[in-house]
Amino acid sequence: MAKHAKSGAADPPQTPMASQDGAADARTDSTGGPTPIQGRLVTERKKKYLVAPRAVLSGFGISSWGAPLGLSTVQQTLTTMTDIEVIDTITPRAGLATAGFGPSSMGDGAEGVVVARMTDQKAGELLQRGQGQLIVERDQHLELLDPMLRRPDLVSSLTPYQGPQCELLLAVVGTDGAPLPEVEVSLFGGVLPSTAITGADGVARLRLYGDDAHTISGLYVKPRADYWSFYQRDPDLSLQEANVVMLRPIAEWPALRGLPQQNAMGWGARAMRLDGVPQHYRGRGTKVAVIDSGAATTHGNLNAIHDGFDVINKRTDRSTWNVDTLGHGSHCTGVIAATDPAWGIRGFAPEAEIHVCKLFPGGQVSQLIDALEYCIEQGIDVVNMSLGGSAPSEALDRQIVRAKQAGVACIAAAGNSAAAVQYPASSPHVLAVAAIGKIGEFPADSYHAETIGADIDMYGYFTARFSCFGPQVDVCAPGVAVVSSVPPNNFAAWDGTSMAAPHVTGLAALVLAHRPEFGSMVQARSAERVERLFQVLRMSARPVTLNDPNHIGYGLPDALVALGLPTAQQAMPWQGTAVGYGASGGMHAMSPHDGGWPSAAGTAMQHQGVQYQGTQHQNLQHQGMQPQGPGLPYPFGTMRVSGW
Repeated sequence: MAKHAKSGAADPPQTPMASQDGAADARTDSTGGPTPIQGRLVTERKKKYLVAPRAVLSGFGISSWGAPLGLSTVQQTLTTMTDIEVIDTITPRAGLATAGFGPSSMGDGAEGVVVARMTDQKAGELLQRGQGQLIVERDQHLELLDPMLRRPDLVSSLTPYQGPQCELLLAVVGTDGAPLPEVEVSLFGGVLPSTAITGADGVARLRLYGDDAHTISGLYVKPRADYWSFYQRDPDLSLQEANVVMLRPIAEWPALRGLPQQNAMGWGARAMRLDGVPQHYRGRGTKVAVIDSGAATTHGNLNAIHDGFDVINKRTDRSTWNVDTLGHGSHCTGVIAATDPAWGIRGFAPEAEIHVCKLFPGGQVSQLIDALEYCIEQGIDVVNMSLGGSAPSEALDRQIVRAKQAGVACIAAAGNSAAAVQYPASSPHVLAVAAIGKIGEFPADSYHAETIGADIDMYGYFTARFSCFGPQVDVCAPGVAVVSSVPPNNFAAWDGTSMAAPHVTGLAALVLAHRPEFGSMVQARSAERVERLFQVLRMSARPVTLNDPNHIGYGLPDALVALGLPTAQQAMPWQGTAVGYGASGGMHAMSPHDGGWPSAAGTAMQHQGVQYQGTQHQNLQHQGMQPQGPGLPYPFGTMRVSGW
């Protein structure tokens, strides 16, 4: 009897069957039914993993690998295993062995990592086979620590299938009325958020679902460079005619008047008292690495940089570190070491030797390990890492310790998620930097005003609302409305702990170059030297804002104290006559602005229960805090204690 008897009913549909090479089976239905779709079955793709030998105590055996593990043993074994593709091996290039990471008797170096592609299942099998002697972890992607725009809490993610739609026109112009192209315009609220870029005519065309502009809860206008941003809550918008937003040039801000033709110093550098440091303190003799998106040497403040390493393109062209498509690395580098030939903005250490390690876009932990190996090899003194990952990495932490033992001090941004400190800033082997801002250093109608926290002290300092916090925070630094260099030869005001960390990195370079103790043989390159540098930076700090140490650490580092220079009492703005909160002079006297500019201190605003009314008494009746009046000067060199 036949297995299948013919009947009037159709045979069950057949599913595509994958052949050995992954292609779907091309068999057709005998009744002339639909031909199965040709293609390949979806399976798990291989991901990059980091594999490295881990030091274990003697007596734990040598596992199924047959010998004590060294890097070459791991590499050779992985090469012979099916379904694993070895794509890179990062080994020490400087000949520095790090104690504690591998038995010295191995004869086979235990330092370094193997980067290989495999599935999660294969990685699990490999980890089990290693019996505790192997590090096997995903090569996670890293992110530059820029604060994301805070979108409204309730924004629908559903696109309507039908219903009214309309187009809203928004024109962006400068103070001279000229249209501004390539400006990002975003609307929030309504059914869906909408974003567009202005064209050559300065007009952005935004699609709205619905026919009522009154549902829009926020308008954000973000220029690429040279202008302040603009933010308007509950904007009054028209659907019948173009809506116009006028952006103000950064160069017309009183503290930056004439930029770039007239040399200036950013508010963050002044807050850390760089303006009181002797002119000949310029960081000569120190080496600083910026691991970021590159640095545009087309910029007048960055054209003295000659050294770098394109980590992400090292197999094709290592020399493209000076191409910065994101601008982030250029901005950070400018804060650290922008030269000052009577043009632009001066960095902290303009004569330090800068090395640029390009890691973005697309950087991963394995490439950060490679960049740190470059830093060890080149004898870098301080590394700036304005980046972070989603989870700690044992392999990366091992490399950070190895760099520390070689005398490389790593300074990292705490993160911008307004949550726990991100990694690698959370590592105990780096200096973690949180972000603060200051009232009066940006226009009240800029988006910078949205970062104001509820902890403003009598001098206008506040914790940035986006800044991460926790016991790992060591110090804080200016990270709101920081003006610095961006490609090709422009300036931009950005926010983020990414901007705070370079302030501390630049000061660290000055300390290593000019504080006498670091010029002696006592402070030879070592982990102890790094810890002493971190201690100097922490002990130089003064508490700012009304927040606790989880948000500001030891406080804001002071350049004069860190460098061991005299600190005249009358020169300390935080020890003079108190201003604001009802004291004579008011907030406006502390941060004067002219030319009719509205300041964040001189405009009525409300943020998290804190109200600012002109230069009048500041209301701090929030969270149970009372205004601080004139009192004792802020202490220097204090230990970090709760209850500041």
